[in-house]
Amino acid sequence: MEYRSLCIIPARGGSKRIPRKNVRDFLGMPIIARSICAAKDSGLFEDVIVSTDDLEIAEIARSFGANVPFMRSEENSSDNAPLKDVISEVLGAIVGEYNLVCCLLPTAALTTPKQLSDAQRQLLENDLLTVRPIVEFSYPIQRAFKLEGNSEVKWVSPEHALTRSQDLLPRYHDAGQFYWMYAETQLAPNKRGAIILQDWETHDIDNESDWVVAELKFKALFR
Repeated sequence: MEYRSLCIIPARGGSKRIPRKNVRDFLGMPIIARSICAAKDSGLFEDVIVSTDDLEIAEIARSFGANVPFMRSEENSSDNAPLKDVISEVLGAIVGEYNLVCCLLPTAALTTPKQLSDAQRQLLENDLLTVRPIVEFSYPIQRAFKLEGNSEVKWVSPEHALTRSQDLLPRYHDAGQFYWMYAETQLAPNKRGAIILQDWETHDIDNESDWVVAELKFKALFR
């Protein structure tokens, strides 16, 4: 079967914690350009489309080789718009047949073409409907604490209070970089697979401290 892959980069203009985050300079270019370049350099995609409600983002996206065939609807531009609705809007509006979709986040500056390729291979070679990168928690979450009344510390899982860290199974969290899926099933809730990244290969950017750390990791990885 011949597969045609589409990359969708969802990039709203609004950002409360880091204003204009998607177009902010990240070591010499707008951070969204890092995602666009990773997608195009991978050679995996028939097209790279940026979904945005913002004219500046659209202009920057086009200047780095992505397509912006339409402006995102007001309904899908709110803080609460589900990612699956943004993907559906793009697939419903564009011309072309695609089997596979990769939703690549605009601030996933550490994403590499190899990561995208490895994840696509995982999707195609296994009985999966979606694949994403995940990262192991740096400390066993089974030994987490909770605060009661803002003062008393208690175990979340008391049964592991005396368990050695090395005897606990590793647990993982979403790396927050990209999601591979089949176009017809999109973000299916079952048969989800993953590729495992090391902590230094990814960094979620939610505040100014995150931004600094992400730039440091980028310099270490790519320079």
